[in-house]
Amino acid sequence: MNWIVGVLRTYPEIAIFLALGIGYWFGGKSYRGFSLGVVTSTLIAALIIGSVGIEISAAVKSIFFLMFLFAVGYGVGPQFVQGIAKDGLPQALFAVVVCVICLLCAAIAAWAAHFNLGSAAGLFAGSQTISSSMGLATDAINRLGLPASSTQGALNDIPVAYAVTYIFGTIGSAVFLALIGPKMLGIDLASACKDYEAKLGGGSAGNIDDEGTAWHNYVLRAYKISAKSPVAGKTIKQVEQENNNNRLFIEGLRRNGEVLNITADLRILQDDILAVGGSYQSIISVLKHADEIADPVLLALPEEGIDVLVTNKNYYGKTLQELASRPTAHGVFIRKIKRGLLSHEIPVLPGTALHRGDVLTIHGLTKDIERAARDLGVADKPVNMADVSFIGLVIFIGAVIGAIVINIGGIPVTLSTAGGTLIAGLVAGWLRSVRPSFGHIPQPTVWFMNSAGLNVFIAVVGLNAAGGFIHGLQTLGLSLFLWGIFSTLVPLIISMYIGRWIFRFHPALLFGCLAGARTTTAALGMICDAAKSNIPALGYTVTYAVGNTLLTIWGMVMIMILS
Repeated sequence: MNWIVGVLRTYPEIAIFLALGIGYWFGGKSYRGFSLGVVTSTLIAALIIGSVGIEISAAVKSIFFLMFLFAVGYGVGPQFVQGIAKDGLPQALFAVVVCVICLLCAAIAAWAAHFNLGSAAGLFAGSQTISSSMGLATDAINRLGLPASSTQGALNDIPVAYAVTYIFGTIGSAVFLALIGPKMLGIDLASACKDYEAKLGGGSAGNIDDEGTAWHNYVLRAYKISAKSPVAGKTIKQVEQENNNNRLFIEGLRRNGEVLNITADLRILQDDILAVGGSYQSIISVLKHADEIADPVLLALPEEGIDVLVTNKNYYGKTLQELASRPTAHGVFIRKIKRGLLSHEIPVLPGTALHRGDVLTIHGLTKDIERAARDLGVADKPVNMADVSFIGLVIFIGAVIGAIVINIGGIPVTLSTAGGTLIAGLVAGWLRSVRPSFGHIPQPTVWFMNSAGLNVFIAVVGLNAAGGFIHGLQTLGLSLFLWGIFSTLVPLIISMYIGRWIFRFHPALLFGCLAGARTTTAALGMICDAAKSNIPALGYTVTYAVGNTLLTIWGMVMIMILS
């Protein structure tokens, strides 16, 4: 053990990897649905490891924190801009209101309890589960010009307060939003989601014949047409138009042993063999008088599935039902829609509206999906290499702009290098969605920059603060925990009523909007479980983009208010 301690002190950089290894391992474990999460597990591991006396250069955490902030901005940029600019404006405004209430409640708690600046910053970060705010709070404290001992004391108190308040910030938020909040408003989440699904054209939940299934369940079958078949004597166009809601398409036709070219006015005759694409339920309901047969040649049509990044501005805010009338939608089926930094899946229903930057996984015949991909945006084909030049220049430009200090009334005002990088990432993510020919960063790379960037920062904070952690926990532990409960629940209660009675959000979306504005992903998962639907995710993405940005910046604002 003494040898290991000596190695860690001699080579402190390897302590970071030990903290990450332990943190990610424990953070991935759960007990009855509860998990500490990677960030908290990494912090605790770093505090324990750092108790042997390890010092890491502050430059290390700054480098990885800037990388993390860029990834956050890049990932939420399209939703952030769209939410502020147009379709998601009510949700974006609601997120701003929620974030302001969160800031005020945490500031009131810190002022009432006479916490120092470090404890106040940690209280805010933990109770609002926004780890990234600690980085901007750290920058703000360093800029105050306090004596070195006072500055270091405040910085050491940040992870103490964060660790004490984070657990209830996570569990309390999830339980309140998924279980307590709906009861306070008299809302049945499951019924509310069924009602909203019906409004989106999803039919009755749980029915396999719902119209919604026709949008993503694709099969290709061959049938021989009998005289009793309802499609006999009709043209290809007539059959497809009559079954537009079921999204059924004629992809091939064999007559007298010969495969014919498909045209809209080609008439279907008795004994024709059709290759029909669509959901299985739709096919058997239309061709119930036809015999399914094996025709390897007719069914040997090239088909595939690809991801498409939506960049065509003509489709922003358009529903799938509206897109279905486009010629380029012929034969195209959507398996899933992913939205936002965390790639949350949203429901595939006729009334689902597309946003800039959505990633659609489409399936069908190769010729059909290639045509659709060109119309919707660009095919997001798997690429291993990231545009590192783009990443480096954007972070540099953002950090340089953020480093500018303007004195207003004798008070130095600055975005800080962290704030500038976050905003630069937002702009870069938005530009990527508008001009996808440059700045490509594969999703796994964005995830790594986001996750590893934040957790290396947290590990360094924990390693350097370990010396004063136990003392801070002993002196402020209970008080911090109680004020953390206040700072977590009061903003949620107030915001819940504002969202329901002032913004008048549908009950199915309200709690997803709240979870997004508070950036608590664990709560969204619990809400969707309680609702037995992923409809609440429709309220999560825009509010998450705004909330993640503002709550991060609030770490600096919190210090400005209390100092």
